[in-house]
Amino acid sequence: MYNKEYLPIGTIVLLNGGEKKVMITGFCVIPNDNNHKLYDYSGCLFPEGIIDSNEVCLFNHNQIEEIYFRGYENEEEKDFKNELKETIKDIIVDDDNNIIEKNLSDSIEYLNNETYSMDIFNMNE
Repeated sequence: MYNKEYLPIGTIVLLNGGEKKVMITGFCVIPNDNNHKLYDYSGCLFPEGIIDSNEVCLFNHNQIEEIYFRGYENEEEKDFKNELKETIKDIIVDDDNNIIEKNLSDSIEYLNNETYSMDIFNMNE
């Protein structure tokens, strides 16, 4: 169960052991090549941005070493994160990001729904 606060899109972070900053671009990412894994965030290198759609950084909250800039927050963003937390509240992952909780087809289907208007979609690792 996820109890931490999600950082907003646009937040600039440095990951543990990293040399380049990363900008958060999405939440709850299930990689295309492994739909049994779930990552807290997707991101791109900062300041370069997304140069190649196959080069997306997937990471978890506990891998963030430092926050340099916090992204834009408003009521719409806060409502989205509350809905996101409610949707994934029963999803349990192990230390290797493997989804271990069963009977989550509705939550997984929601996270895989490409028509959803926010950043919840499959990304390539």
